[in-house]
Amino acid sequence: MIDINESVMQFLLAFVVVGPLLGAAAALLPAPPGLKGKSPGQAVLRHGVTVTGAVLAAAIVLALGFDHDQPSKMQATTDISWIPALDVRIHLGIDGISLPLLVLTALLTFLCALYSYFKMPAGPSPKAFVALLLVLESGTLATFAVLDLLLFFLAFETVLIPMYFLIARWGGEDRSRAAWKFILYTLLGSVVMLLGLLLIGIRAGTFDMVALATDNGRSLTTSVQVIAVLAIGIGLAVKTPMWPLHSWLPDAHTAAPTVGSVLLAGVLLKMGTYGFVRILLPVAPDGFRTFAPCLAAFAVVGIIYGSLACLALAKQGAKGDLKRLIAYSSVGHMGFVLLGIATMTPTGVNGALFANIAHGLITGLLFFLVGGVKDRTGTTDLDTLAEETGAALYGKAPRLGGLLAFAAVASLGLPGLAGFWGEMLALFGAFEPAADLSRPAFLTFMAIAAFGTLLTAAYMLIVVRRVCMGAAPQEAPKLTDVRTYEFAAWTPLVALTVVAGLWPRALLGLTDPAVQQLLAGGTR
Repeated sequence: MIDINESVMQFLLAFVVVGPLLGAAAALLPAPPGLKGKSPGQAVLRHGVTVTGAVLAAAIVLALGFDHDQPSKMQATTDISWIPALDVRIHLGIDGISLPLLVLTALLTFLCALYSYFKMPAGPSPKAFVALLLVLESGTLATFAVLDLLLFFLAFETVLIPMYFLIARWGGEDRSRAAWKFILYTLLGSVVMLLGLLLIGIRAGTFDMVALATDNGRSLTTSVQVIAVLAIGIGLAVKTPMWPLHSWLPDAHTAAPTVGSVLLAGVLLKMGTYGFVRILLPVAPDGFRTFAPCLAAFAVVGIIYGSLACLALAKQGAKGDLKRLIAYSSVGHMGFVLLGIATMTPTGVNGALFANIAHGLITGLLFFLVGGVKDRTGTTDLDTLAEETGAALYGKAPRLGGLLAFAAVASLGLPGLAGFWGEMLALFGAFEPAADLSRPAFLTFMAIAAFGTLLTAAYMLIVVRRVCMGAAPQEAPKLTDVRTYEFAAWTPLVALTVVAGLWPRALLGLTDPAVQQLLAGGTR
């Protein structure tokens, strides 16, 4: 921690949220005369790296200046009246829950911009690509920084349009259908969510999330809380995605370009689970308690369903797509996050928040690696990779194969890596749920989820065996090993996966006091 003036902290947080929007506007300006004939496409891609790098630097300084002795306290706060008639305010702030997600978003977006500078996805103008990437970053960062319900909704929706175009214009096969499915699902969920947010704001007399959390549902009747949790929960569950509202995700991931998949899995899915923790748990605790067993049941079904779908895709002859398999794995992993939240205990919610960050690091790395495999072989079809192209990566590209194996074992929850702690804490939370919840039911959920970890290990090891191991045909094309720009983009994710696994306190020390305060009655 370094001592930084509060006004500087406020400026840094405002820059982190607004900076990418300004960068997006600058990216769309005509190229300076001096760049005519000097690859303006590369210049605008370099602009994207510069802006996202500056935002990442600001986020890191913000984290260093954060008072780690008081992570439950909202810091770097800005509170300005925006729409007085509705008491809607431009209210920004961070605590131990939102800070890790803010830094993760800034890091993954910078790595995506860096990767795209060297490997721009095929499609229209780089100007539009960079502008959309920056708008997407701004909307995601704002979601984790705003403290007003209507601003949260606006930020939540801001990401839909850029992600739609990233899939529809720079995606692969069947991209138009996948993009439409993505936006229709999420928009329909968001309409229902807006009604729930308006219900809370009107009945409580404020849209301020800090005031609502501190009130802890006392100004809302139980029936209002139940209706609000149902409405808001549907919108958040679509974005998470929770089974059975997940069917847009595999198509979107399969069609999206590499960086689109990284951001979709790494940060966009976290917006839904963050909303459960930031809004529903503290603002409508009685209503949430009513639906907690249902949420846990859907979560464990998602864990088993996602794992079985991955096993079906991984088996020989299934013509399974590797990107689609990782997308289904996300349904299972996010099931552990939802299970932890449903326990309504500090242990479970801390596990959910840890699993959020771990999933962002590991699955982001997996999609980067699968993109690298596709660049070299021209396919992500498992049968083709294992048989026709002979992508026995250990022998043909050992560093790439080693990284893919590392990401796979991290994803299956190997102790000592980031994927282990979140799932373990979620299971412990289910072992001893909140006092008003049925312990026998949650013990059943815990047992089913634990079985899901075995299924996860099974399909991930099958993928490693089929893609990385075995003897390649002599006529199989040679593969380039990890390039310098790929090493630069992937190494931070590998390092953080190891650090989070070996030193979980670095993250839990931030989240635990904030979670304790939130469950006890809001955020100061």
